Order: sequence, then C-alpha cells, then structure tokens
Amino acid sequence: MPDPDIDRVREALREHDVASQQDSAGAALHEGTSVTELDFDGEERFQSLRRQLDVSAFGLNLIRLRPRQRGRIHRHERQEEVYVVLAGTLTLEVEGESRELPTRSAVRVAPGVRRRLVNAGDEPLVLLAIGGAELHAGRDGLAFRSWEDDRGAPPQEVPLPPDLEG
Repeated sequence: MPDPDIDRVREALREHDVASQQDSAGAALHEGTSVTELDFDGEERFQSLRRQLDVSAFGLNLIRLRPRQRGRIHRHERQEEVYVVLAGTLTLEVEGESRELPTRSAVRVAPGVRRRLVNAGDEPLVLLAIGGAELHAGRDGLAFRSWEDDRGAPPQEVPLPPDLEG
C-alpha cells in the first residue's frame, strides 16, 4: 500500500472542517470547529460523537449502559481504544478477566485484545470510547503569546498565561 499524499490528506481535512462549521443548534462557529452535546440519558447505547462532530481521524463514541447491561465480547484488528469512565463503574472484561474501573478512570486496550464492557452496578454507566488505528504523528502544536501573534512556537517555549482574576 503506497504512503498517502500528506498534503492532499491535510487539504481534504481542511475542506471537511470548513463544511462542518455548525453546532447542534445550527449556530455558525469558527471555521474548523464543531460542537455537540453529550447525552448521558439517551435511550440508545451509543452516541456517535465522531459523526456528530465530523471527526475524520479517529473514532469517538459515548457509550451508555444501564444497570446490568453488557456489551459484546469484541476486538479490533488495527484500532486501539481508550475508555474514559464519565459516570458509574465500568467492569472491563479482558480475555475473560474482570477489573472494576470507577468514575474518572481511563484504560487503553490494544488491538487484538478481546474485551467486553459491563455495567455490573446499580447506577447508569457512561463511557467515552476513543479509538485510532494510525501511528501518532508526535507533537505538531504551536502556541501563541496573544491573539495578535501570527508566529507560533513549540508550546514548551511559550509561558502559560496568568490565571483569570476573581
């Protein structure tokens, strides 16, 4: 498989960003941004945040499990996943072994590893599932001292601004 034309991919992502500049209420946002609401109380197990936000580089879902619900045993061929527990307690089964992860926990599961998400508790469970299959490109960020500054620098070279007063 040939290497992708990085400039062409970047341009396609920019065009994609321009096409998706509205939030869930239809209000225009700045170019390259999109907004959605996390629906903790939805009836469906999955809220596809990737689709709602028009994310093109990684998977992003909100997963809701009611008490005693569990998902399928599954694995991914190439994608690693990170689960962030937003509410409730996740019982994560990995290759048949269980571990409880409380609210504000995060766990990574490598490709090829079988897992199942379980809500063994009496309260709703809400997770953020983030998945990706490509190698991380490394730090590509630039930081700016002010909005008027048009030349960025590596973030570690730009001091943090003072906190807001009050």
